[in-house]
Amino acid sequence: MPITDFHGKTAFITGGASGIGLGIAKVLAARGARIVIADLRPDHIAAALAQFSGAGQSNSVAAVEIDVTQRARYAEVAEQMQREYGGIDILINNAGVGCEGPILAAGYADWDFGLGVNVGGVVNGIQSFLPQMIAHGRGGHIVNTASLAACIVMPEAYVIYAAGKAAVLNLSENMRVTLADKGIGMSVLCPGFVKSNIHEAAQNRPAHLREGSGWAASEQTLSERQHGDNWLEPEVVGDMVADAILANELYVITHGEFTDRMNARHAAMMARTPHADVQY
Repeated sequence: MPITDFHGKTAFITGGASGIGLGIAKVLAARGARIVIADLRPDHIAAALAQFSGAGQSNSVAAVEIDVTQRARYAEVAEQMQREYGGIDILINNAGVGCEGPILAAGYADWDFGLGVNVGGVVNGIQSFLPQMIAHGRGGHIVNTASLAACIVMPEAYVIYAAGKAAVLNLSENMRVTLADKGIGMSVLCPGFVKSNIHEAAQNRPAHLREGSGWAASEQTLSERQHGDNWLEPEVVGDMVADAILANELYVITHGEFTDRMNARHAAMMARTPHADVQY
């Protein structure tokens, strides 16, 4: 059954202690959902929980520390959610890393880091939680965070990032009909520029994926990036996501400034697509 009201629903949000994830958590909590913040960073978790406590919402918010690339840990957390809440109702696969650098300098460590979090984290969330969402019979909703980078041709520094986000966009589109048959909705969030901590990728890269990386200098530059004055507040994105869940909409697009580039990409593909009556 689609989600029509957030009261009494349990939402599990990866990367939920800062940025877009925290914005979604705040909005869903304000609309009546129980929130489980799942995050890699204990410092971010502590800061997020303090915000909810200050808003008088501490009873409706819990947190777990998790690396979304670790399947064994995911299995433990899924069992915990089943035990404590009877399973979750809303899964927000939001955790991601901003990986960028010269593609010809990238090593396997850079591919494994970028795709391991941005694609593997989504896969692990689905594999860990979808069975219990189907089994409890309450229906539910899954939101996967991709990016507008998945919809356009990006500069070469974003090859790994955009490739991972494109995979998330595609799997979300292709799973939607199957999940609908189980009473579960699916949306894909494609944000543009939003105030977040995604530039802190270097702090979240595990030690074994530092060896062989060709992007140490690029990650240092990324870490110094400042938010633009016109970047969206995370809570604005949170409202968009909450509305999309209630309406069971597939696409959640936050910005329109890439429309021309989206159209140009589509036009280029269509220009090279044979007409149905052309025989080879």
